[in-house]
Amino acid sequence: MLGRVISSRRWSLVLPSLTVLCCAVGCSAAAEVTPPTPEGASVRHCRALHKELPQTVDGLKRTSAEPASDFTAVWGDPAVQLRCGVPKPADLTPGSEHYNPDSTAAEVNGVKWFFEKQDDGYRFTTVLRKTYVEVNVPGKYAPEVNTLTDLAAAVKKTVPEGV
Repeated sequence: MLGRVISSRRWSLVLPSLTVLCCAVGCSAAAEVTPPTPEGASVRHCRALHKELPQTVDGLKRTSAEPASDFTAVWGDPAVQLRCGVPKPADLTPGSEHYNPDSTAAEVNGVKWFFEKQDDGYRFTTVLRKTYVEVNVPGKYAPEVNTLTDLAAAVKKTVPEGV
């Protein structure tokens, strides 16, 4: 009987400690990302992209987005955020989607991206593809364009070229 009492007391001390340790080490908050609302064929492209996305981007591990969606993905903390099926960027004008040294577009591993400077980092959006894919990269990860290297293969495989 005494042995059972001691065991119960030990567990009453150990369980709260384990709970605190678990939350401190392994319970990071999910990154909040507003899912876009793609329509038509874009839904199919985005779901296919979601399945092909890498587990790491520029050395950052994939984490959870909140709310969970087939149209979003995140890596690292602060989060690199991907949203598929977004509207055309307002600043994307005829000619700006083609690479030239004076424009705000670049090609990375066969995928063309339009880029916009943000308060802290850059927003990159695919161009000349059937569906727009947006990637927001915090300035902490400069040069921010490096994240696109790991995303290009998945985009090329699942989001067809075209306008």
